[in-house]
Amino acid sequence: MTPQTAEIIAFKALAFLVNLPDALARFLDLSGLDAATLRERAEEPEMLSAIIDFLLRDEELVIRFCGEESVPARDVHMAQHVLSGL
Repeated sequence: MTPQTAEIIAFKALAFLVNLPDALARFLDLSGLDAATLRERAEEPEMLSAIIDFLLRDEELVIRFCGEESVPARDVHMAQHVLSGL
């Protein structure tokens, strides 16, 4: 898993969350961010890692994400590992 591939998965995860207002609201609440700050920091590895971490903490969400985006769950875990090390 390259850093670029990990970022692509994280951006897909962010787009996925944006299309699920309840999930996005939970992410913002848990992270203490507002939508403007999320937009400003969306390209930072720490933010991308936080997005994937949030997704992985909800089995239902990660299963849905993997199905809709045709991303293997293993790749989501690997992306988290790569992004958390950047």
